[in-house]
Amino acid sequence: MRRTAEQEKVAIQVEAVLGEQFPDVELVDVALRGGRQPAVTLFIDRPAAVDLELCAAVSGALDELRTVYALEVSSPGLDRPLTRAAHFERAVGGVIAVRTEAPVAGRSNFRGLLVGASDDGIQIAPEGAEPLSLAYQDIARANVVHQFTTPGGRHE
Repeated sequence: MRRTAEQEKVAIQVEAVLGEQFPDVELVDVALRGGRQPAVTLFIDRPAAVDLELCAAVSGALDELRTVYALEVSSPGLDRPLTRAAHFERAVGGVIAVRTEAPVAGRSNFRGLLVGASDDGIQIAPEGAEPLSLAYQDIARANVVHQFTTPGGRHE
């Protein structure tokens, strides 16, 4: 959940444009890639769903950013990243995957039912382990694990 200084700089720039031109659109995550042509991928969301037209419009509004980076604007998808307390609150009751900065209870990767989220952290019931609390500051990455349902009602 921590952003690098460069990710934070990009996020501030993008959120200013979104707030002004696309007030119903939320920046979910920022991914940066270095190399010969630095690239940034923005994951955006809105209540009415994200479509190709919205991604193109947001990309077009970020001309200044495109002078520095190759730019990709995308929906967060089914396995959407969880980067803010509000994202975790919306995901309560679902299955998530979490990687922590340092081991907690002897492990760094957890997958399980998100049973609670507050302003400070989450409560997760990992598969095959006792429920535990994780502070947001200890979470390196987290995402929703989409559960596909078969015609018989089973999850896969």
